[in-house]
Amino acid sequence: MCRLRDPDRPERIVGKMIKLDAHQHFWRYNPAEHTWMTDAMKVLKQDYLPGDLAPLLRASGFDGSIAVQARQSLEETRWLLNLAADHDQIKGVVGWVDLCSPGLRGQLEEFEGHRRLVGVRHVLQDELDDAFMMRPDFRRGIAQLAEFGLVYDVLIFPRHLPLTIQFVRQFPEQQFVVDHMAKPAIAEGLIEPWARDLRELARSGNVACKVSGMVTEARWKGWRAKDFHPYLDVVLDAFGPERLMIGSDWPVCTLSGEYGSTMDIVMEYVKRLTTSESAAILGGCCARVYGLDPDARVPRATAD
Repeated sequence: MCRLRDPDRPERIVGKMIKLDAHQHFWRYNPAEHTWMTDAMKVLKQDYLPGDLAPLLRASGFDGSIAVQARQSLEETRWLLNLAADHDQIKGVVGWVDLCSPGLRGQLEEFEGHRRLVGVRHVLQDELDDAFMMRPDFRRGIAQLAEFGLVYDVLIFPRHLPLTIQFVRQFPEQQFVVDHMAKPAIAEGLIEPWARDLRELARSGNVACKVSGMVTEARWKGWRAKDFHPYLDVVLDAFGPERLMIGSDWPVCTLSGEYGSTMDIVMEYVKRLTTSESAAILGGCCARVYGLDPDARVPRATAD
């Protein structure tokens, strides 16, 4: 049974099965800060806040979510934590810190008392240097996260997977989560070499994977649920249900599908699994990996 911290008394545990959206975003739209939103993404160019997400979570039967950074600034992290303090539906925050900064420790210490900061992320996919993750200053930053109990979310494209395999193996005590299944080329129907590389990455037991972001890698608003099954089969075989977590990538998903239909892809797929396996994907893995359940940890496979 998955258990969640009591938001009013964080040291207490409330026993219940829980369903969690492991990946969504909030923002107050600012064209100067959200430059990644192209003209084709007009639907995203508005504010998206907890009050907008709350009814969508309820309608799909989810208890809460993990809010993930959309701006690379300390202000973003502070803002998300303030939202989490005011909205219990936000069970955790994946924020941003400057992992390359010599002042990183001070940044981590600033946030150390915030229980809902569960991880950090850097937008590696947008770096001009595909080997950015191997920079000495970046790796020094990653090496400090475990001390603060923080997960690192890995946002990459399939071309980054071979280097990511080497990267995560340098930090066996650090928990990693791959966002959006490393964005396979679903619209083109391509499986390899993504599948081969993802399976190799999954051999490192300190890596979990978000089953999220699929609809925007497919033909926008032109996909069918079965289009995703070959990719879901790969990640399920590679990571097993205990290291997979459902995520909507809302509101980005609205470029290609509504919240409910996006979540239904995985919710329908897991009906073929056992009750405990589907519970892991729909919330249990997220709760364990991000430390919402301090008494449980994701089983770690051993890489050969």
